[in-house]
Amino acid sequence: MKWRVILERDPETGDWAVWCPELPGCISAGESEEEALSNIREAIELYLEPCAMELPDGTLAREVVVG
Repeated sequence: MKWRVILERDPETGDWAVWCPELPGCISAGESEEEALSNIREAIELYLEPCAMELPDGTLAREVVVG
């Protein structure tokens, strides 16, 4: 699944902040753009982990509540 993320550079430190608007509170940062994007991927996985269910064939399914 693809998630939209916002990547913004801090003009004072040069670090990168990144967050996923669709997942409230799912934010991360990094010293480089690549590091920030890697970190937000991990943050999204951790954010969604409580929703994951292992199916009998060993694959993971995610339950998403909409509404």
